[in-house]
This record gives sequence, structure tokens and C-alpha cells, in this order.
Amino acid sequence: MSGLPMVGNLLSLDPELHSYFASMARTYGLIHTLRLGSKVSIVVTSPAIAREVLKDHDTIFANRDVPHVITAIEYGGRDIVFTPYGSEWRMLRKVCVRDMLGSSTLDAVYTLRRQEIRKTIGFLYWQAGQPVNIGEQMFLTVLNVITSMLWGGTVQEKESSRIGAEFWQVVGEVTGLLGKPNVSDFFPGLAWLDMQGIRKQMKGLAQRFDRIFDKVINQRIKMDKQGIISKESKDFLQVLLQLKDAGDSKTPLTMIHLKALLMVCFPISTVHVYQ
Repeated sequence: MSGLPMVGNLLSLDPELHSYFASMARTYGLIHTLRLGSKVSIVVTSPAIAREVLKDHDTIFANRDVPHVITAIEYGGRDIVFTPYGSEWRMLRKVCVRDMLGSSTLDAVYTLRRQEIRKTIGFLYWQAGQPVNIGEQMFLTVLNVITSMLWGGTVQEKESSRIGAEFWQVVGEVTGLLGKPNVSDFFPGLAWLDMQGIRKQMKGLAQRFDRIFDKVINQRIKMDKQGIISKESKDFLQVLLQLKDAGDSKTPLTMIHLKALLMVCFPISTVHVYQ
């Protein structure tokens, strides 16, 4: 479909994209193009065509542009979401699906999940007769469960709460930046100007991420050397470090990969929290 010079169809987009795409499909057909700045996007609104793109020919369409803001993070674009399809992506997928979220690993972190659920039950028990915001409490419980699964066997309870609170604050701010339309993505030639200051903000958040990860990783390595790792302390971080140390001569799991996986496994983990 035609658009304005320079900006293309950017100014005509509706915030409710699903409704906007449906209306465009009625006018321009089940598959059509949009020009967003200097980039061309293909919109598919048919289940049959979507199946061809996402399943039958998925390897052809697997790669995607890395948002400019993601490149501000040292390990941005090195995770399972943005890594180009190939041996490195297949290695990361295997790590996520088989090693991190496989039944044996989820069974190993069952104790950590149970501890957090019991804390919530205990809190609700002692609030008997008083009003409780169940939605807020369940949200906090989910956050605590996921943080515990990430590195709950590494840091002490009080320290885990503090690190977890900072971690989720950074995650929230990063998510906010990722959701902002960025001129640098629509006009790559202007990316070096960082006109909205989004890349600069992300760099600051990336440094906070790195400090958190370095703290828990160094503490876990120290515990390993001292031989004080208990059977009940296994978490995702321990699994990743063991895979990194085991190594793979062809496609090794590096510390960059490890941090990238920790950063993105929050949305992945939410699917498995209650298993």
C-alpha cells in the first residue's frame, strides 16, 4: 500500500494493530506490504499463509533485525530471540529447551519453587481477618519464584530479595524502552544520532544488569570452589555454568551467551512457573 514520502505508512498506523491489519487486509488482500520509514514490512493476515511462513518455511524467515536499542547491551542480540538461524541458534535452543526447561531441571528447582509458594501461603495465613490484595501478592509471588529459579540456590534469602528487587526494576525499565517506537529502527541512517536518547538510557540499564549478573555468577563460582553447593541449591545459573564449563568444541556456550540467556529467560520461565 502506498504511503507518504520519507515516513511511508508510519503516520497511518493505529495503536490497535490487530484491528488495523484486519481492515488493511479487507482492502489490500491477505498479504500486503507496509513501508515504515526506510524499511519494508510484509503483513500476513491469513492462517494458511502464516503457517507457510512460520512452520513450512520457518528457516527462511527465521532471522530478524536486531532493534537498535538492543545493540546497546554488550550481549544484546546474542540470545535465542535475535541470534541468526544456524549452529549457534540451535545450540541456544537446545540449552533452553532441553537443559534449562527440561523435566529434570524443573524437578531440580522444585524445592526453590515450593519455598516461595509456602512463604506466600504463610503470609496469607497471618493476614487472616485483614484485607489482602490477592492480585498484587500473586504477582510478587511469581516474581519471587522466577528469581529463585534463576539463582535462588546461589544467594542468601535476604540478599536474594534485594538483588531480585533491583533485577525486576531493571527488567521493567528495559521492557519500557523496548516498547517505545525508535526512530533509529525506522531510519537506520540516523541511528548514530540516537535522537530519542533510548540507546543512552539502555546503556545505563545494561551496566546495572551486568553488575547483578557478575555478582551472582562470581558468588556461584566461589561456592563451587569451596565445595559448599548443596543438592537443593541447583538453579538455572548452576545449569548454565556447568554447560559452559563442559564446553563444545564446535559451538561453545560462552559467558556472553550465559548472560544473554539469563536476561531473556524471564518471559520463557513464566510459562513453566506452575509446572
